[in-house]
Amino acid sequence: MIREPGLSVRLKLTLSYAAFLMVAGGVLLAIVWVFLLRYVPDGPITGPGPFVPNRGDLIRAFAPAAVWALLFLLAFGLLGGWFLAGRMLMPLRRITEATRLAAGGSLSHRIELEGADDEFRELADSFDAMLARLEAHIAEQRRFAANASHELRTPLAITRTLLDVARSDPDRDVDELIERLRIVNARAIGLTEALLVLSRADQRSFRRERVDLSLIAEEAAEALLPLAEARGTTLRTQGTVTPAYGSPALLLQLVSNLVHNAIVHNLPQGGTVDLTTTVQADAAEIVVENTGERLSLQLVSTLTEPFQRGSERVRTDDHAGVGLGLAIVRSISDAHGGTLSIVPRPDGGLRVTVRLPPHA
Repeated sequence: MIREPGLSVRLKLTLSYAAFLMVAGGVLLAIVWVFLLRYVPDGPITGPGPFVPNRGDLIRAFAPAAVWALLFLLAFGLLGGWFLAGRMLMPLRRITEATRLAAGGSLSHRIELEGADDEFRELADSFDAMLARLEAHIAEQRRFAANASHELRTPLAITRTLLDVARSDPDRDVDELIERLRIVNARAIGLTEALLVLSRADQRSFRRERVDLSLIAEEAAEALLPLAEARGTTLRTQGTVTPAYGSPALLLQLVSNLVHNAIVHNLPQGGTVDLTTTVQADAAEIVVENTGERLSLQLVSTLTEPFQRGSERVRTDDHAGVGLGLAIVRSISDAHGGTLSIVPRPDGGLRVTVRLPPHA
């Protein structure tokens, strides 16, 4: 937006300082008049002794000196005000320069304003913190875009390879080709739907309402029970009425992702998954624990990043997912004002805790 040119803040402050000094000088002269000169007679003063000046004599002697004093205050106020305003606004110039650099795409620059704590330094520190968050967020988005491009390109490349091989093979098995294409296509659809859910959670474009997390947990467990039975995993649920506030569809997605990950990343046989919902003093809590291999804290800290799948980046398991399960869980939890905690169990597996606010 184009604005009309105006006075700079430094000039405005300078004029304000000079005007303040002039007003202060005028007030002092008024005080002299009110409390001193008005008591001096205006006419001639006669009497024994030396000459006694009257009010007119005093005004004629005092007026030139008062005018020169006011002119001095005006010049002093302009020069001193210009200098003081420049010193005061120097931090603001650095903040403005950092803003221009950030607008030009340089998010690595920091103001790092030194000195004691005041309003300008508080603003500079807040701006530095904002730049750090923006830089980390943009870096994460770039990694996400690169990984998403790679993941979306993979099923397309596989589809093209299958079609090329089938076209060059006269004895191709059409039914086997169709089945492989169906699996690849289903994986691509799953990835696309996961990306849409993640985008919806990040934008927080959903309607909130009162929900019972225990019913959502039972629904997710019932839907995933056949997968648990097929993999020889025992799925157990427990909990009382656990009220919360949010989107039923997204919260169901959150619990389903947690349970699905707990089933898939488990022992080959004889594993367990425990799904518990409880009411705490200040939160509604969902806890999912599973058995499995022992994981390091360093690896666990990366599990909520997009396209991370346990200890391996790529799995050939049909139920391995697209690597967005815990990333979606984190986004849904953040969108609901909740927290996500993932800690490795000493005997192997994970304990994942989601805490959601019980009220709007």
